[in-house]
Amino acid sequence: MHWAELIHHYAALSRPQIRSIFAAFCDARPAGRKFSHRATDRPAGSSPSMKWVNPPVAYMLHAGVPRLLAAGVHLPCLHDGDSNRVALEGYPGLLAREVLGQRSYKSDARARQTPDRLIARKDLITALEHGQTRLGLHLKVSHAQRDALVDDASGDRLDAVLCLLQAAWAAGQGAPSYGLPPETDPLEGWIVTAQAVQSVKCT
Repeated sequence: MHWAELIHHYAALSRPQIRSIFAAFCDARPAGRKFSHRATDRPAGSSPSMKWVNPPVAYMLHAGVPRLLAAGVHLPCLHDGDSNRVALEGYPGLLAREVLGQRSYKSDARARQTPDRLIARKDLITALEHGQTRLGLHLKVSHAQRDALVDDASGDRLDAVLCLLQAAWAAGQGAPSYGLPPETDPLEGWIVTAQAVQSVKCT
C-alpha cells in the first residue's frame, strides 16, 4: 500500500472506528508495549501516532493529513506533489527538550501556568536567539514578538516558532530530502531534525 492510499483509507474511518480499532490492537498487546511506535518516535521523543488521548495524535492525523493530501503539497519521501509547496512533519518538543531538558514551558490549564514555566519560556527563547541548539540557527524577533512568545502561557506561539526553526533547517538542507534520513519509511515518514536510528528505505 502506498502512503496516499493509506491516508484515504484512514480518512474514511470515523473517530469512533479509529478508537475501536486502535483499542483492540492495544488490548491484544502486553503491558508496557500497548502502542506501536514509528521509527521516528523514540529519537524524537514523540507520542505514537495511534494514541487517541493525552495527546490525541491519532485524531490530529485524521483531521490534518488528509487536508495536506487534498491540497496537493509535496511531502518528501511520502507523496509527490507540488515541489514549490513542501510540507514536513515538525515536533516542537524535540527542539525544546534540547534546551530545557524535562522542564515544562507551557500548559493549557490556567492553574498550571506557573512562574517556573514563564522562566522556562524566557530561557528557551534566549537560547534560540543565541543559536544554542544543534540546528545552528539564530531566532530573530522584535521586542514585541518576544514579549508575545513569553506571555503566551499555552505555548502555542512558541511551538509554532520551534516548528518554523525546524522547517528553516530543513530548507537549508534542500531538495529532495530536506534533511530527512535516507532510510525514511515511505509509509511512516519522519519528524524533521530527529536523529535517525534505523528505518526502512525511502522510495
